[in-house]
Order: sequence, then structure tokens, then C-alpha cells
Amino acid sequence: MEELIVRVDGKEYNVFVEETEEGKILVHCEGEVYEVETKKDVEQSAIERLHKKQAIEDGKLEIIAPLPGIIYDIKVKEGSNVKQGQSLFTLMAMKMENDITAPRDGVLKEIKVKKNDNVNKGDVLAIIE
Repeated sequence: MEELIVRVDGKEYNVFVEETEEGKILVHCEGEVYEVETKKDVEQSAIERLHKKQAIEDGKLEIIAPLPGIIYDIKVKEGSNVKQGQSLFTLMAMKMENDITAPRDGVLKEIKVKKNDNVNKGDVLAIIE
């Protein structure tokens, strides 16, 4: 943990800054703890929004893992026509089965995972056009 002196509106504060194992930045000040975003976090968020916008504009939509887990079942094949709400994958997380469904009608252009793959939150599972 690093100690810094910061000045806000003319008043000085002793603060302690630490980075967690997950890469988050925590600032301790006067008994309070604040999680802060770095310039890198803001830039990465902007890049991710741009990629999502481009994907939508190209007519492609990425199906993203909403939480970490294991692909327990794949219920469709590449090239299949899918309907909004149709079950695509079963994701096993914390001993619970989570149904991953199609957010819109389209063609399942690409499946990026296999049964029993470990996935992290945010991983691309498939692409719908």
C-alpha cells in the first residue's frame, strides 16, 4: 500500500492506495474506502463500447458469457437459424445450470466454445448474424 498526500479544494488528505489481485484500485481516506477507475479502465471501456457498436452495425451480435463457468451443453449447431429467446447453451456455474438464450432472431454464424470449456465472464460464446 502506498501513502500519498492529495489536495482537494485546498485541503490536504493523507490517503493510502492499493491495487487488489483483480487489478482494482482502492483509495483509503479518513476511514472510507473508494474504488477508482484509472485512465486505462476508462479507455478500455470506450474500446469495448466501440467494438459492440461496430458488431451491431455489421449485423453481427456476440453472445457473451454473463458469468464464469463451464459450458455444460450446446443446444444448437453452427449455421442454425435461431429465434429470440431460444436456448443456445447451458452454462454451469456454482452448481447451477444457467440457460444462455438468443437475444434476437438470426443465423448462428460461429460457435466459439466446446462442451466442457471453462469460460470467464465476458468471453464470446457465439456470433449471430
